[in-house]
Amino acid sequence: MARYDEIHRRSLDDPDGFWREAAEGIDWHTPFETVFDGSRWFAGGELNTCHNALDRHAPDRAALIYVSPVSGTERVYSYGELLDETARMAGLLRQLGVGRGDTVVIYMPMIPEAVIAMLACARIGAVHSVVFGGFAAPELAARIDHARPKVVLSASCGIEPGRIVEYKPLLDAALAQAAHQPSRCVIVQRPQAVAEMGERDLDWAEQVAKAPWTECEWVSATDPLYILYTSGTTGLPKGIVRDNGGHAVALHWSMKNIYDMSPGEVFWAASDVGWVVGHSYIVYGPLLAGCTSVLYEGKPVGTPDAGMFWRVAADNHVKALFTAPTAIRAIKKEDPSGRLMRDHGLKYLFLAGERLDPDTYHWARELLGVPVIDHWWQTETGWPVAANCMGIEPLATKPGSPTVPVPGYDVRVLDENGVECPPGVDGNIVVRLPLPPGCSPTLYRDHARYEQAYLSRFPGHYLTGDGGHLDDDGYLFVMGRTDDVINVAGHRLSTGAMEEVIATHPDVAECAVIGVADALKGQLPAGFVVLKSGVTRSAEEISADLVRLVRERIGPVAAFKQVSVVARLPKTRSGKILRSTMRAIADGRDYRPPSTIEDPAALDEIAEVIRPA
Repeated sequence: MARYDEIHRRSLDDPDGFWREAAEGIDWHTPFETVFDGSRWFAGGELNTCHNALDRHAPDRAALIYVSPVSGTERVYSYGELLDETARMAGLLRQLGVGRGDTVVIYMPMIPEAVIAMLACARIGAVHSVVFGGFAAPELAARIDHARPKVVLSASCGIEPGRIVEYKPLLDAALAQAAHQPSRCVIVQRPQAVAEMGERDLDWAEQVAKAPWTECEWVSATDPLYILYTSGTTGLPKGIVRDNGGHAVALHWSMKNIYDMSPGEVFWAASDVGWVVGHSYIVYGPLLAGCTSVLYEGKPVGTPDAGMFWRVAADNHVKALFTAPTAIRAIKKEDPSGRLMRDHGLKYLFLAGERLDPDTYHWARELLGVPVIDHWWQTETGWPVAANCMGIEPLATKPGSPTVPVPGYDVRVLDENGVECPPGVDGNIVVRLPLPPGCSPTLYRDHARYEQAYLSRFPGHYLTGDGGHLDDDGYLFVMGRTDDVINVAGHRLSTGAMEEVIATHPDVAECAVIGVADALKGQLPAGFVVLKSGVTRSAEEISADLVRLVRERIGPVAAFKQVSVVARLPKTRSGKILRSTMRAIADGRDYRPPSTIEDPAALDEIAEVIRPA
């Protein structure tokens, strides 16, 4: 760990020198005056994120590979082609009155126009806010009212396995509910469902074809690049703000040092542009680094089968694939023996977005035969907090750990009194201030809420909201949100640790453990499992196995006796299991399903299982 230790220590001891060197990878129109002025990164500097992502790269190099099994479409965009379409879209936005600092809401499926829309906003200094395509009208209306866009960019429809989701009626319904009204809506007409256009609606293709080619607007490093809404504990979305300068420097640095990517190599983040992974590692990160990015419109299974990820990787010479553990578990469930796992050509598989259970880690590593790299970060940070930095020094891995803090992050674990926990003892995972470049400096139009949510609990530290521990070697173990720690008869137990045990059972594809209220012991753990395809044993037999496993590996103190076999677990569209909502149902509390829920019917099934308990 000598090289990693040296670089990480320097990033904390000499952040000015460390990030000054990293900033040399970015083109600056005006040099920054200070690296960090106590609250802002690269103050005084001017740049343009779109210029750094497109204009400065070789025009004939492949920039974006669009693969859409749901529509039967594939296309490769060179940097020159992507620049041309982006510059014309930027020209259209200017014609519609959008200027530096104005907001634009983007409500789109995974199509190239979504990437072009984001870059076009960056090109003219506008602030984009991407709303996950297909969000319900009330949630879209809430974001429109909060962001107050001059223009909304959307599409006629999205395509899901077996169904078409018409976006335009959802957008129209949202605007009927919203107090704020944009001046124009620009719509990409897709042949699968052509939208009916209204008076303020414009056809994307028609308008862009005649729009002027537009140069970049130079903006301050501290100017906002985008707003991305994430769920808050109150149910009200939080508008995470990303600045231009710190974001460009951090993401460019991360591509080489974390992901081991060089210009011209192919990177695939199998996520969605509606999430932070899509912002950072479908759009901005790979393009800032001069890489080729894969834009995939499909699912890990069902479009058409569990071998699609490996075919896309092989056909497009993907070096590194980044996806969520949920996607790998879905593939494992459908193809447990790896029969469809053809020669994929990958060098790395990166996983993030939720806790990677050791069983999934081992399954993927053994069948793929490449490093499987768990890493951990948040919408708020915008790039990894802990990872095995493959471009610095590959370290030995430990199942259940995203390895070590990334340079720039001073990660600590504090108890409830703010005292550092010794190695191996779980507590609150925090980052000692200042946060490195690229992290959100505030919430949109609500800095007081930012300070209250993240900075007030432990002064001088950023509160991640996750619990876990550092071990003797400095490896971080993230056990889940701090409210996933349950108290059983005075014993603090991690539901994540129980999930680790359950996931080792050969018949279990996915699992979740929550704490349910109990009059005697305070809380008791309840397990929910989804079985692999083809399992013939009864649910009763498997439940008995799991109770015995937890008793053996964690102990009778866990009081783990309740296991329910379900068809599916309730999740967000990004794959996170809705444990807090499940707890609310179990405890008989009022709950509000989050706007990001993938399948509301899954909650109904959980409710039927939990309530009798």
